[in-house]
Amino acid sequence: MKIPFNLPYITGKEISYMSEALSSGRQAGNYTFNKRVKDLFKQKYNLQGVFLTPSCTAALEMGALLANIQPGDEVIMPSFTFSSTANAVLIFGAKPVFCEVRASDMNIDVNRIEELITSKTKMIIPIDYAGVPCDIEEIMQIAKKHDLIVMQDCAQSYGSMYKGEISGKRAHIACYSFHDTKNFSCGEGGAIVVNKTEWRERASYIMEKGTDRNKVIKGLQSKYSWIEKGSSYLLSDILAGMLLAQLEEEEEIKQKRKSIYDLYLNELKKYEDNGYFTIQHLEEDKVSNYHCFWLIFNSNERRELFVDKMEIEGISAYTSYIPLHSSKMGLKLGYIKEDLPLTEDLASRLVRLPLYPDLTSAEIKHIIKTIKETLGKNFKV
Repeated sequence: MKIPFNLPYITGKEISYMSEALSSGRQAGNYTFNKRVKDLFKQKYNLQGVFLTPSCTAALEMGALLANIQPGDEVIMPSFTFSSTANAVLIFGAKPVFCEVRASDMNIDVNRIEELITSKTKMIIPIDYAGVPCDIEEIMQIAKKHDLIVMQDCAQSYGSMYKGEISGKRAHIACYSFHDTKNFSCGEGGAIVVNKTEWRERASYIMEKGTDRNKVIKGLQSKYSWIEKGSSYLLSDILAGMLLAQLEEEEEIKQKRKSIYDLYLNELKKYEDNGYFTIQHLEEDKVSNYHCFWLIFNSNERRELFVDKMEIEGISAYTSYIPLHSSKMGLKLGYIKEDLPLTEDLASRLVRLPLYPDLTSAEIKHIIKTIKETLGKNFKV
């Protein structure tokens, strides 16, 4: 039995919607299905100022442009994140300043942010690791105190909730991913949410190669002009059709993922209680979209042994990414592993289990059986 780490979910409406977009004669961005997706964002979560992009990476880059990130600026972010978070500011000449994470959720440690702020600090980019919202309220308070911009990297957290609101609603800017590794996917796609009302018109220019073409599409004027720096940050309407099919089934997809997450939790909690590893735990004011289920073993050696045993049984357990500060690029920027010892240590012991809606009962039973056998035969606490 071979069990991959992830398989994209298909609802059944994707081909119909994509065919409709294909035959419409309007296949570029900002047409019918883009509008329908944005209407869904607004109706379900009261998210306004939404712009669909080809990826979350593009959304982050667009946000950096919108925030006017310049050479010499400093941007605080956790080191335990994907490269796109740092690249989005690095390509504009800014310096990523890496912050430690909390062991409880692998999100940025809010208590360590202010010590990193200097006269050059322009922005904070927290992420929602594994779909669990960061402490955005406290981060926004720090940003207000120091006159900083917050761009929340919600790549993994569309549909997660923080104090009754969708994650991404409180930051100045938020960015989602709809890559095929995410809960809701159109293959490659993303979105930027511009919560600062006064930035939205400029955002529409930036995503349309610096032009006011969007006004022509809306019938407000007959010609468009180059008026701002920008790039091509548009999601094709064909892919927007695929995304709409996914988002219309959001609750069903989340429920399927939750049932698997809860099964892992129920079956493995006793091992956490006995000291084999720690498991992610949600605070009361946060609701996850169940993007992933992770374990942090008490040593790197045990994690590697666990991953190897799972692989022998055909189960793909993912060890996640190398922290950015100790990656090859991070070292080129002048960082060393010892700069963030907690992040380095936690990342070396973390492993993620397969979690996707189409996991069958037989596959889940095989995963849990293999985990228990591996722990029983190879681990002593």
